[in-house]
Amino acid sequence: MTEYTPPHRSQKIGVVFGGSGLVGGTIVNFYKQRHPGLAEILAPSSKKVSLANCCDIRDYLMRVRPDFVINAAITTINAGSQLTFEINYVGAINIARAAAALHIPYIFFSSSATLPMGENLVEEDRLPLTANLSNYAKSKLMAEQTLAYMHRHEGLDYSCLRLAIVYGRHDHKIQGFHRMLFSIADQSMPFLFTTRGIAHSYSNVRKIPWLIQHMLENRHEFSGKTLHFVDPRPVELAHLILFIRDRLGLSRPKKIFVPYTMARSGKNCAGTILRLLTRLGMKATLPPELMFLGALYRPQILSRARLASSSFVDPFPEETVYSRMPVLLSYYLDRWSQQNLITSFADQATFNDLIKHDFTHNPQALLDSIHGDATAPFADLAAPVDLSQRKPGT
Repeated sequence: MTEYTPPHRSQKIGVVFGGSGLVGGTIVNFYKQRHPGLAEILAPSSKKVSLANCCDIRDYLMRVRPDFVINAAITTINAGSQLTFEINYVGAINIARAAAALHIPYIFFSSSATLPMGENLVEEDRLPLTANLSNYAKSKLMAEQTLAYMHRHEGLDYSCLRLAIVYGRHDHKIQGFHRMLFSIADQSMPFLFTTRGIAHSYSNVRKIPWLIQHMLENRHEFSGKTLHFVDPRPVELAHLILFIRDRLGLSRPKKIFVPYTMARSGKNCAGTILRLLTRLGMKATLPPELMFLGALYRPQILSRARLASSSFVDPFPEETVYSRMPVLLSYYLDRWSQQNLITSFADQATFNDLIKHDFTHNPQALLDSIHGDATAPFADLAAPVDLSQRKPGT
């Protein structure tokens, strides 16, 4: 069988799975909007290419024949075992099989959920693969190990990026870091569910595409490598929460640290109450992030020594979750206010108050006022055009 040779193109083609998520969407935006000359990016939806269907993956990649493939697709962290296994593991491996057949680079995103708690955690400090792990951690850990196996035995050219707590704009779901941000803005966090001095690593999603492009241009350095992609300095959880609270001008959460045993008991009681309500026909669930409640009381700081010793240069070396907070708050408060998820900051939106009032309370009056002239044809488009002055081709 002859080895596949990629066709000669004026521009490389890349495929991003999970392009609608925070990480994948940032990558797609980077290549399509910020730097369109670097590569043509395709981001098939799950309806077009199901990661649970190996034929979908194989047929799509064999038809497109991309120059590289990126997998940022994941299920929700509380998804069932079958869906988590099919998407996070089987899907990731079937993409790898196609990438190995095409002899193209494969960038895979993993998570710090595969690591134990602790400080100065290096890339080799993975959790043991046991049955008591969460479905999410288990699937990511299995994918990491199989990709490493395929690199050794099948020649797969892959790189694995482990992310910690990811922050950034354009997350369409309220999850992870943004769940905490929402809880503070919604004033549904009365106290601090952590301990003094507990710190974690954070990952700035805005920097990820820069690293990906660098890794694609330097495959000899990054092929077969796993890298921790985190900010240089860890962040103390309590300090960050209080910083956000003060930035929003709120009085809660109070600077009272809730012991872990009390927080765990409260979680269990809330779960029991919600199960009882379900029997009465009222459907409600706890935030899925509560499965990681114990992590709020223990540090997890990833070593970035391997990344720091590489040839990659941080495009925004001084940027942190604190420096990005004004942008994040402006974006998410406006978004959540418009979606009517929070009301405390609705007055910060740019929607005209009078129009907002009429739209809410007297839509007929608003409609009548609009019909006055706002539905007439654009006058300037109706103006006569001197065709003799038009340039050819316009």
